[in-house]
Amino acid sequence: MKDHGPSRADIVALDLKPVEPLPAETARYFDLCREKIGFVPNVLLAYAFDIDKLNAFTAMYNDLMLGDSGLSKLEREMIAVAVSAVNRCHYCLIAHGAAVRQLSGDPELGDTLATNYRMARLSPRQRAMLDFAVKLTESSHSIEDEDRQALRDHGFSDRDIWDIAAVAAFFNMTNRLASATAMRPNSEYYGMAR
Repeated sequence: MKDHGPSRADIVALDLKPVEPLPAETARYFDLCREKIGFVPNVLLAYAFDIDKLNAFTAMYNDLMLGDSGLSKLEREMIAVAVSAVNRCHYCLIAHGAAVRQLSGDPELGDTLATNYRMARLSPRQRAMLDFAVKLTESSHSIEDEDRQALRDHGFSDRDIWDIAAVAAFFNMTNRLASATAMRPNSEYYGMAR
């Protein structure tokens, strides 16, 4: 890989070499990242040892976080941060906290969600959404129809409930993978939207 970014040791604690050369489509995707945000997120570089896994990850991420949904992009990022706070996932708290700051224009919101979402200035709808995502994270087996109804009572459709659950579930998976591999966030995230 001809990326002059961080070394593998700065990205992940596993010795998994990236595919070289990168397939043309992957190289274009990484170039698009550099063009849009100024760097390639370390999570993508970490997956570059297996292009099929990278493609599966990016397809799911892009669908959940950028695809059509009754949830705004900010709401999806808020779920990512609240779930990552429960799991204490350093990578996702830093990366998605930056996204919350950027999307909300509120430098306090990302940090507050990362430490205790209950202290954030949230609408009742947002609070219900994060209550559900956190309960799903802490004790998924205890979700009952009352929990889904609480979301409906705040204006969420059944499709929205699916999307809340899907985003929370995705970040529960990625949090565990990031923690297991000591994945490190790009340094650029720390100063974004401050």
